[in-house]
Amino acid sequence: MTPSSKDHLLGVAGVLVAAVLWGTTGVSATFAPEVGAVAIGAAAMGVGGLLQAAIATRAIARHAAALRQQWPWLLVGALAVAIYPLAFYGSMRMAGVTVGTVVSIGSAPLLSAVIEMVMDDLRVTARWVFGAALGLVGMALLCIAESGGHGSAAPSIPIGVALGLLAGLTYALFSWAARRLMQRRIPSRAAMGATFGLGGLTLMPVLLTTGAPFLASWNNAGVGIYMAVVPMFLGYVCFGYGLARIQASMATTITLVEPVVAAALAAVVVGERLPELGWVGVALIFACLVCITLPARTGGRTRPLPPTQAV
Repeated sequence: MTPSSKDHLLGVAGVLVAAVLWGTTGVSATFAPEVGAVAIGAAAMGVGGLLQAAIATRAIARHAAALRQQWPWLLVGALAVAIYPLAFYGSMRMAGVTVGTVVSIGSAPLLSAVIEMVMDDLRVTARWVFGAALGLVGMALLCIAESGGHGSAAPSIPIGVALGLLAGLTYALFSWAARRLMQRRIPSRAAMGATFGLGGLTLMPVLLTTGAPFLASWNNAGVGIYMAVVPMFLGYVCFGYGLARIQASMATTITLVEPVVAAALAAVVVGERLPELGWVGVALIFACLVCITLPARTGGRTRPLPPTQAV
């Protein structure tokens, strides 16, 4: 195995670990039903973002001048980080957990590819398009299968879908912005720490306004701490590690595994059963991962990634 292919596989592994951790958020939130979706999002991404900045303080200080030079991309990434959890959890509240998750996560790879094509003049390969199509079909089947097993009506599916598309766009945008900083010779720890730290700071007023239910019981507080530390803090540390090694469009496509993990945990922990159609969707999503994550052969038409610093 060549060093470049090994680095590629390590990047894929980092994003996969992040997606698995993120897949635990839905089930975790069910243990604190008194806490609103906006408060959950602000606590998870806000506190998690500040923790990202805390462990990256020295790296941020060392590269402060470079970060100031790249302030437009840093600001774009931070605003996207702040908007994403509010749109994501708002989408689940308005359209239902399944539809909100599917639209938010499923739209991110395509939107990420569009951003890269417009901003970086990169081409996506036919294999990527085929793999992304498999993943989106799998997500749709998973959505249909899970929605068929629930009789509760969502408050407003159109508004929920619109919020889900906004979540997908902001997710793709902060992934791209963080990688852009890395391509400007800013290490991933400094880039992710600064981006998520500013985004987390922006979310603090939202948390102070809506987060009172976290103090109502130790159970609610425990859920908030878990969401901030494990899926968001550790998850995005792994995501940043992977993002330094693979394209943002590939990274966001790999995270299509998140709803699969969420569905599996719902079946085991909450007792929800996944119909056969849902398992077909799961199989297609894993086929998508295989198709997307295999290293490209040399000599292809796609322009190679600019080098990044991983630490």
